[in-house]
Amino acid sequence: MKSVIAITDKAADHIRELLAKKETALGIKLGTEKHGCSGLGYTVDYVEEPQDDLELVEDKGVKVYVDRKSLLFLLGTEMDWEDSMFSTGFKFSNPNEKGRCGCGESFHV
Repeated sequence: MKSVIAITDKAADHIRELLAKKETALGIKLGTEKHGCSGLGYTVDYVEEPQDDLELVEDKGVKVYVDRKSLLFLLGTEMDWEDSMFSTGFKFSNPNEKGRCGCGESFHV
């Protein structure tokens, strides 16, 4: 069975770095919320205890908990990490996106 999301090596490395700084965290949570001019934005936060409304994805030695309310929006998404001169942060390649706003901060499905 294919995973809800795919995590690149760079993203997994950065997640490990984040979790090393927050010893009480079990993993990170990925979700969506209403945001920006296109409608939705990605959210990333720590998970400190298991929750029934989260789907666990374990890949490359890290745990990413996906908000079940966001599953349909995130199905098939690749989570990557970029650290360049112009941009630093998690990057998402989401096949469900139908468009993005001009600044790239939000998307719609």
